[in-house]
Amino acid sequence: MTTQKNFNVFLFILLLGVFSPLMAQNMSDSQVLEYVKDGIRQGKEQKQLASELARKGVTKEQATRVKQLYEQQNNVNASTATGTDVNESRLREEMKENTSDMLEDHPSTQDLARGNQVFGRNIFNTRNLTFEPSVNIATPLNYRLGPGDEVIIDIWGASQNTIRQQISPDGTINIQKIGPVNLNGLTISEANDYLKKTLNKIYNGLNNTNDPTSDIRLTLGSIRTIQINVMGEVVQPGTYSLSSFSTVFHALYRAGGVSDIGSLRNVQLVRNGKNIATIDVYQFIMKGNIQDDIRLQEGDVVIVPAYDVLVKIDGKVKRPMRFEMKKDESLSTLISYAGGFEADAYTRSLRVVRQNGQEYEVNTVKDLDYSVYKMRNGDVVTAEAILNRFINKLEIRGAVYRPGIYQLNGKLNTVRELVNEAQGLTGDAFLNRAVLYRQREDLTSEVVPVDIKAIMDGTSPNIILMKNDILYIPSIHDLEDRGDVVIHGEVAKPDSYSYADNMTLEDLIIQAGGLREAASVVRVDVSRRIKNPRSTADNDTIGQIYTFSLKEGFVVDGTPGFVLQPYDEVYVRRSPGYQAQQNVAVEGEILFGGSYAMTSREERLSDLINKAGGATNYAYLRGAKLTRVANASEKRRMGDVIRLMSRQLGEAMIDSLGIRVEDHFTVGIDLEKALANPGSTADILLREGDVISIPKNNNTVTINGAVMVPNTVSYIKGEDIDYYLNQAGGYSENAKKSKKFIVYMNGQVTKVKGSGKKQIEPGCEIIVPSKAKKKTNIGNILGYATTFSTLGMMVASIANLIKK
Repeated sequence: MTTQKNFNVFLFILLLGVFSPLMAQNMSDSQVLEYVKDGIRQGKEQKQLASELARKGVTKEQATRVKQLYEQQNNVNASTATGTDVNESRLREEMKENTSDMLEDHPSTQDLARGNQVFGRNIFNTRNLTFEPSVNIATPLNYRLGPGDEVIIDIWGASQNTIRQQISPDGTINIQKIGPVNLNGLTISEANDYLKKTLNKIYNGLNNTNDPTSDIRLTLGSIRTIQINVMGEVVQPGTYSLSSFSTVFHALYRAGGVSDIGSLRNVQLVRNGKNIATIDVYQFIMKGNIQDDIRLQEGDVVIVPAYDVLVKIDGKVKRPMRFEMKKDESLSTLISYAGGFEADAYTRSLRVVRQNGQEYEVNTVKDLDYSVYKMRNGDVVTAEAILNRFINKLEIRGAVYRPGIYQLNGKLNTVRELVNEAQGLTGDAFLNRAVLYRQREDLTSEVVPVDIKAIMDGTSPNIILMKNDILYIPSIHDLEDRGDVVIHGEVAKPDSYSYADNMTLEDLIIQAGGLREAASVVRVDVSRRIKNPRSTADNDTIGQIYTFSLKEGFVVDGTPGFVLQPYDEVYVRRSPGYQAQQNVAVEGEILFGGSYAMTSREERLSDLINKAGGATNYAYLRGAKLTRVANASEKRRMGDVIRLMSRQLGEAMIDSLGIRVEDHFTVGIDLEKALANPGSTADILLREGDVISIPKNNNTVTINGAVMVPNTVSYIKGEDIDYYLNQAGGYSENAKKSKKFIVYMNGQVTKVKGSGKKQIEPGCEIIVPSKAKKKTNIGNILGYATTFSTLGMMVASIANLIKK
């Protein structure tokens, strides 16, 4: 379709007579057709093609034949009186306008802060509002035809045909059997009437108004492109090719909108040298009025002059911005442009700062003069806020049912009326005295004492209230120190509880959820503060203690119904005769491994092994180890060790190694000695959570640390330390030979003495420290952390050594 249209336009250029009939014809019709198609594909201008073909000797007659040849090859009707395919699409093609260059330098909507922006100036430089006309609208009856427009003539009735032609540059269409018909400058309505008369020559019944047997309808197919000029104060003045449906607003959009000094209120449309319209863009923005958005014609000139009056309004208006005004517009019009006042604006007057040609002057314009006060260029209008004060405010606080703000008026202007308006005094109101806070005329404050009881009883004169008075009626609870009571120890919910009058010890225990199973009922203490507001000397006594016995939560021995006081603290002791089950466990090479309940605080390693049926024949008792749950004291010691390591190695190193306080640690034991000598120092006491692990016989020795090749080898009884070091290739260059030590399977650590023959046992690990840059034993130990199950367990073991 696009190629056809381009070819038709090219043909019109041919028909203008740019070809010389005197030149010899050197190209066949087929060659001319292919030349034109190739040129169009290459993007050549139509005038360039016409000029090239003219030089090659193509004549007007040959151009006509080429056009007919093209239409035959593409099944296109020659748009003559023989008609056009009525099923051919009649949708007009949209014009693709390149606006990227025009918009790329324009501010985004985020940049258009209101402060100094001119209202409406960005309407023509946003991508969201282009004013681009829709080409597929119903054909406007007042649309004026011109060269390049495609007309579609439908004939129906006794005669039927469709004629589709493009108006030639000379303004005509060519109808067979009639010849050229001039449609240039006619409206659709005028052209329809004219064609009806003209076509009546070959189609009977078209012009019979009484009894027409046929009728015609003229519609618009593809529309022409027009050239218009946009001049004056626009971003990109120049000549633009637009759709013939385009309007003034679209032309302004294509030109990038008005410049910083351009007018939106006085846009001129010049046609044939005459000013035919003055467009006010504010009418469209404010009222949606598009009557001024006139459709453009070929050769129109849109002129944007500089603004005449630019004013600014800020403060308490809804749209504080700069606005372009006409010379006769008033302050009230400016307020309407600004969207009106905000709710807290002072509307009785506005401040206008004006330039009088020599200096600035300030004008205060009253509200009655808004409609007659004319705006001038450079005016700055400010709408102030109302005063932050009340003219009739009363407030009541404290012990009334509806505290809050009330209106001072003729019916509510005394203390008694204000209290009654607040639904009266609450039961806890302190009646002997209330406080009335009052603001004097000089804005200082004073306090007026009020005997609220006497005023409400009518025994004292009522007090007249003034604006901004605040009446405060305290509660008796506000005037006394009612502290909480606290309960500690063996109750379900030890906590602080609000004190209440007549609260007894039994009440507090019930509120705390009752006694726990471990609670002692023979020892409950209550601690009470010493309070003597009349004392004039120090007192050595700092508290009083009351002791009670309980039975089923009630006081038995002591004072039944003992009433607590604010800040009392109650201590429910743990019964010394209460013991929860405590479990220990044994695992590994044991006959009956698992958890066992302790029956005595004196239970030892040997007792647990005997309960579990003894070790198996494969047990390696020397390698047994004890894992213990760390209590609070032991965790503190581990924390001390970690802090010591952090100071010497740095916190980053400690974090990277994952060293932290563990919940468990290893206790070095000698289970073989413990079983051989029950009750001895080797047979240590157990405590809850202990786990004894008995490994299988292990007939290897591991050599680690600063050796050439860390290795694990078979244990050979009687071999000394040098034998095993040789199995690891000997010392490395940075070995600290005199500091080597042995870690046993049971967690015990010992320094190598002499040849070490008697110290080496199956399953042990020989560790050779390295010469660290920092002389610290902890740094050395970190190099051998593989001995321990976790670094945290290593720290726990070190801490245990520190303890010893």
